[in-house]
Amino acid sequence: MDIRSIIVDDEPNNVENLQQIIKIHFPEIFVTAVANDADNAIAAIKQHRPNLLFLDIQMPGKSGFDVLRAFDEIDFEVIFITAYDKYGIQAIKFSALDYLLKPIDVDEFKLAIEKARPKIAGRQQNQSIENLLQYIKAGQNDTPKIALHTLTEIMYVKITDIVRCEASNNYTTFYLGSGEQVLVCKTLKEFADMLKPHQFIRTHQSHLVNLHFVKSYLKEDGGTLLLANKTKVPISRQNREMIKNALAKSL
Repeated sequence: MDIRSIIVDDEPNNVENLQQIIKIHFPEIFVTAVANDADNAIAAIKQHRPNLLFLDIQMPGKSGFDVLRAFDEIDFEVIFITAYDKYGIQAIKFSALDYLLKPIDVDEFKLAIEKARPKIAGRQQNQSIENLLQYIKAGQNDTPKIALHTLTEIMYVKITDIVRCEASNNYTTFYLGSGEQVLVCKTLKEFADMLKPHQFIRTHQSHLVNLHFVKSYLKEDGGTLLLANKTKVPISRQNREMIKNALAKSL
């Protein structure tokens, strides 16, 4: 399957490096245009209608997110190419989108392309990009949605609807306020890092809890959280004081 792509990056060395990786490893990817700022990127996308966009976040003037905001419908896949940007990467992770840190690692690049292929073949509205733009528009203090990949679909769930998460090997089960359970093929650690700024706390190696749903701290069994839905969640010994402090601050 041939893939039409556009590279958007203001640093010539990064553009050259990316073109070289594509030329060596993915001859089926055609770079139809290169843009070094947001306005040129928007014009190139409208002209060439790519399947895939390699997009830098931080550029002089307008950002990569501004490029995406210029389109009412996103019918192409996006792989973000960026230097470390805490908030930008947090937004990307919440939307289950791919990003690569500079300098680009070839193996990580290959994985990102393989994940993009079936989505490109589907040629449908990119809901993950829509979720990303909503996250950026709402700002860091509003309630975002998180993208949860199941075996059959991608669910976009408000983090305020998540009661708790429980780990089982490389899988994580999300327990929602509605009573629904969602099984996701990702480790709990990945979600713990994403949700920590939103008053989620790791009580145990296998448990992550939304503090908004905690009803009380029970002293039984060395420490247990009782949630509003009557569920009891264990607390590991090393986390007891941290949990008590977090509960005190959340009051």
